[in-house]
Amino acid sequence: MMTLFALVVVGYIGGKQGFLGGDFDRQLSKLVINITCPALILSSAMTGELPDKRFILPLLLISAITYIILTCVAFSLPRYITSRKKDEGPIGFALMFGNVGFMGYPVVASIFGHEAVFYAAVLNVVNTFAVFTIGTVLITGKSKVEGERFQKKVLYSTPMLAAYLTMGIVALEIDNIPEAISQPLTMLGNITVPAALLIIGSSMSNLSLRAMLGNRTVYATTLFRLALLPIGIHYLMGTLGFSSFVVNINTLVIAMPVATYGTILCLKYEKDTTMITEVTFITTLLSMISIPLLVMLLF
Repeated sequence: MMTLFALVVVGYIGGKQGFLGGDFDRQLSKLVINITCPALILSSAMTGELPDKRFILPLLLISAITYIILTCVAFSLPRYITSRKKDEGPIGFALMFGNVGFMGYPVVASIFGHEAVFYAAVLNVVNTFAVFTIGTVLITGKSKVEGERFQKKVLYSTPMLAAYLTMGIVALEIDNIPEAISQPLTMLGNITVPAALLIIGSSMSNLSLRAMLGNRTVYATTLFRLALLPIGIHYLMGTLGFSSFVVNINTLVIAMPVATYGTILCLKYEKDTTMITEVTFITTLLSMISIPLLVMLLF
């Protein structure tokens, strides 16, 4: 985690110095989401040893159960955390969604090995669907956004297509993929971790001192997002009979800091970004401490 945090710091300094930020960050984000992250997912099944296909269905099931629970939490708990009605939606989003794409994959790879990115990608299938349905409702406060419906193309974005294809490779046990394909994908995928962390650091460089310090509401939300919810779901899923490996991967993914999609959705629907930006920053910063503690405590 200190290694990952060092790259976040480099991104922060780069943002302050003008090397990163603005249009460059936006273009680099598109590159990560649409090219290098899908390559990382695909290459996770091309390491010479295929991930275990027996984990696919349990991972999808545990993820579905997890997000049903988190949905109930997101719509019920925020009223007890804040007295400001307009902040309930962003807080609910923060409680429900972790930063799987930018932080989850690098952390899972560093703790469980490169092939475990595949398992995180399977979990992210349910996460992605929930972000653009339930997440939109939380941010907008409306069950249906005027003039818009759920955009099915989200389910066919390049990261999702990479997840589907990788699940197919593992399920069919295709282990003879030529190096002419696997090596370029691996090289592209290796860009994801440093690029994603640099973007996170650069985005932090735009925050005011007040946002960096946070407040009581931000820290209460952070406590639930980084500690109470992951620990509670970890033990609950264990009692439901899931294997320890499946439970651990799921716990690690939901223990991530707040997803950057929250800020993106607030900007899209012209909502106040103050709360979601502050809690995203604080959770990202404190996750450098909370994730190693959770791993030592639970795994």
